[in-house]
Amino acid sequence: MKTTYIFLADGFEEVEALTCVDVMRRAGMPVVTVSVNPGNEVTGAHGVTVLADSLYSDNDYSEAEWLVLPGGIPGAPNLAACEPLCEELEAQVERGGKVGAICASPAVVLAPLGILQGRDAVCYPSMEQGIEGVNWKTGAVAIDDNVVTGNGPAAAAPFALAMVELSMGHDVAHQVAAGMLLA
Repeated sequence: MKTTYIFLADGFEEVEALTCVDVMRRAGMPVVTVSVNPGNEVTGAHGVTVLADSLYSDNDYSEAEWLVLPGGIPGAPNLAACEPLCEELEAQVERGGKVGAICASPAVVLAPLGILQGRDAVCYPSMEQGIEGVNWKTGAVAIDDNVVTGNGPAAAAPFALAMVELSMGHDVAHQVAAGMLLA
């Protein structure tokens, strides 16, 4: 199976990032956390510092299963400021690859890149204001072909499980959810 990359920048939303890592690894998916900072240490929006598995420049993303963006402020703006990441997100979508973004990241990172143009999507409430061309929805998770978006920390598990289901199938996603007492 191809590798999933979860990108971390200072100010990331810890619940969203680490829930995705946990749920995907429970499903048996290879997951690598990636720091867009100069070093491997990344501090979340609530002061939790994690050690990312790799630096941005350490990886070849051309055959990634998923490129995943947690939200958080200033995490999402810090991801949006990483030009190589933005270019890779555009390339991932062009080649038909999968992208996941939650909380502020759909509005702050994906929408300005045009990735959500004409798609169903969700984001943290009110972040969508002023962004046109996206079919903004009100649920916790929106799936539009190869792009999955979530609306915030409470949606972290359903967001991660939606990506697991798209990659591993309904049965695996259900088994993981049941094991976490979510189903």
